[in-house]
Amino acid sequence: MTKPVYLALVWLGVLSAFTLLLFGWDKLMAKLGRRRIPEASLLFACLAGGAVGGLTGMYLFHHKIRKPKFYVTVPLLVILDAVLFAVVLMRT
Repeated sequence: MTKPVYLALVWLGVLSAFTLLLFGWDKLMAKLGRRRIPEASLLFACLAGGAVGGLTGMYLFHHKIRKPKFYVTVPLLVILDAVLFAVVLMRT
């Protein structure tokens, strides 16, 4: 495995795990009536490379699945992440 591919996999994996935790934490805070993570922060984490974790968190925790901002944007970001990863694969 080449270094760019390895780095891309690590980046996407770490960001996806972090984003999954953010969605879980936000859902827990919502249930407890406590201070929440801003939607912009959740979407930025998805944009930064954590879209797979965000999508997993949406359906695992049943969180933000009724908001068009999320159920449209996050799957599109998953596709964007896949395309960018494919570009990294093709360039190596």
